[in-house]
Amino acid sequence: MKQDIMVPEVGESVQEGVLAAWLKNPGDFVQEGDDLFELETDKATLNVPSPASGVLTHGVEADTEVEVGQVVGQIDTEASAAEANDDSRNGNGEPSESPAKTGTRTETPEGTLASGADASEADLDGLPPAARRAAVEHGVDPKKLTGTGKGGRVTKEDVLQAVSSDASAAADTAPARSEESVPSAPTRPQTATAQGGQTRKKLSNLRKKIAANLVASKQNSAHLTTFNEVDMSRIMAIRSAYKDQFEKAHDIKLGFMSFFVKAATFALQAYPEVNAYLEENEVVYNHFYNIGVALSTERGLMTPVLKSVEHMSFADIERTIIGFIDRAGEKKLMPDDLTGGTFTISNGGVFGSMLSTPIPNPPQTAVLGMHTIQKRAVVVNDEIVVRPMMYLALSYDHRMIDGKDAIGFLKKIKEYVEDPTQMLIGL
Repeated sequence: MKQDIMVPEVGESVQEGVLAAWLKNPGDFVQEGDDLFELETDKATLNVPSPASGVLTHGVEADTEVEVGQVVGQIDTEASAAEANDDSRNGNGEPSESPAKTGTRTETPEGTLASGADASEADLDGLPPAARRAAVEHGVDPKKLTGTGKGGRVTKEDVLQAVSSDASAAADTAPARSEESVPSAPTRPQTATAQGGQTRKKLSNLRKKIAANLVASKQNSAHLTTFNEVDMSRIMAIRSAYKDQFEKAHDIKLGFMSFFVKAATFALQAYPEVNAYLEENEVVYNHFYNIGVALSTERGLMTPVLKSVEHMSFADIERTIIGFIDRAGEKKLMPDDLTGGTFTISNGGVFGSMLSTPIPNPPQTAVLGMHTIQKRAVVVNDEIVVRPMMYLALSYDHRMIDGKDAIGFLKKIKEYVEDPTQMLIGL
C-alpha cells in the first residue's frame, strides 16, 4: 500500500509555499515521524514529518512551488528496510534496469552525483540540505570538504568554494597552447568583479516577505524614533540575587527580556494608542497584549508572538521564548506562532548594537529596540557614578501616535525597568 505525502495546512493565511529541500533520499526507508522535507512559506520554514513508515518516493523536485494539500511523494508502507537497501532498486524506489550498484546515482540532476564523484549516500546524508544539493549538483566528494559553519558544519558556500578551487587547479594544469596557434588580442584590464568573482543566491520566500513588509512599512507610515536610556542596576541586582532560586523553582533561567516584556505590557495599558493600529479611516484598539520577540535565525529575522502576556508570569515568558528559540532552530515554528502581534521588542544588544532605529512590523504601530548594556559615567544626586546603562529606541507611526505620547510611553518603560517593584505591585 502506498500512502500519499501531502503538503500540510500550516496556518489559516498560508495556501502555498516552496518545497525547499528533501531531507531523505528517494528509496530511503523512513520511520513515521521522521522529517521528510523542508517547507518554506512566507511566514516560516518548517520540517514536515513522514505520515507513515516505509520506502520513500519523491513526487516533486526540491525548490518547487507547492500548494496546501498537494501530493509531493509517497510512502510504500508494505516495503521493508531490507528492500530499501536492495541493490535492485534505483533512486525512485522502483526496480532498476541494471542491478549493479555503483555507489553513485546518475539518473536525474536532483539527488544525483556526477559520474566522477566518489561520495557515498552516507557521506551525503551527513550534510545539511543546501550543502547536500550543491555537492550533488557539482559532483563534489563530501569527504574532501572542510566545514566553516558552526561546529565545523559544511555549508553550501564550502561546497561552492571547493568547486571554484578545483576549477582553478584544472586551469593551472591545462596544457599551454602555442602562441602561433592563438591569435593575439588586445589586453583588457581585469575588473574587481573578475578578480573576486560573484555568487548569486535565490531569495527565499521568507526573505522576500521580510523585504516586502519592511518596504511597505516605510512607504505606508510616517516613521519617527524617540530615544531614552535606562539604568539597569536594579534589574541586574534582582537577577543576580534570585537567578538560582528562579531556575530551581521553574527549571528555566531568568533573563532580561521578561522584565522588558512585562514593562512594555504595563506601558501599553497606560498608552492604548501604541497597542492600536490604523485600518483605512478607523483606529482599531486591541484590548489584549500580544508582544512579538524578534529572533535572528539562519533563514532571517523571525518574530514569534507571546500571546496575552498580561496573564503570563516571568517564568511563563522565559519558558515560551526558549520554546520559540528551540522550535526556530528545528524549523518547527508554525505560522500561527508568528502572527497576531500588537507590539514588538527587538534586542540588538545581543549582537553588540549600541543604538538603532528599528522598523515597526505592520500593521503594528510601534517597536521597542533594546541595545547593549555598557558601563557609563552618569550623574546621580549631583555625583558622578558608574552605572550599567542601556539605550532604548521606540520607532512608531506618527500618524497614530503623537510625539508626547511616544515619549511618555518610553519613559514609562524606563520607570518600570529602573524600579521593577512598580510592576510587582501593579502600579
